[in-house]
Amino acid sequence: MKNYLMILFALTILMTACQDTSKTKTPGKTGLEEAIIDGVQQDCYLYIKNRDTVSLTLTSDGNKHKGELTYNLFEKDKNAGKVSGEMKGDTLMMDYTFNSEGTTSVRQIAFLKRGNQLIEGYGAAEEKDGKMVFKATQNLDFSSNGITLTKTDCL
Repeated sequence: MKNYLMILFALTILMTACQDTSKTKTPGKTGLEEAIIDGVQQDCYLYIKNRDTVSLTLTSDGNKHKGELTYNLFEKDKNAGKVSGEMKGDTLMMDYTFNSEGTTSVRQIAFLKRGNQLIEGYGAAEEKDGKMVFKATQNLDFSSNGITLTKTDCL
């Protein structure tokens, strides 16, 4: 019995010593507010309605943003990929490179930032240089009928 306790004690010390401490949160901030790692801020957003989910993880370094975006909409093909772009006023304009049905595509996406939410914008698009882009970004529709992502804890 004494040997088991010694082994358990040694494993506990070993597991504690091997924990990754490189990811630290900003003092005084909760996980919901922000996680800052090496001067780069990470934010996570989520949309869930009925059987539809959209998740976005962003890392921000100043005005530049990049991350991962996944659309999992009921009875539609799931697509997941990488985003990169920048804030223009209160609008996050990004390129979304994703895979769907075995094909890699690129399209421009836009989100209006309102508090702790990102509201996806919609508008007429056209293909230019192999990617779908908005014809007129000033005419995008950010109505609340679309997808609104809410800031959440990053996992």
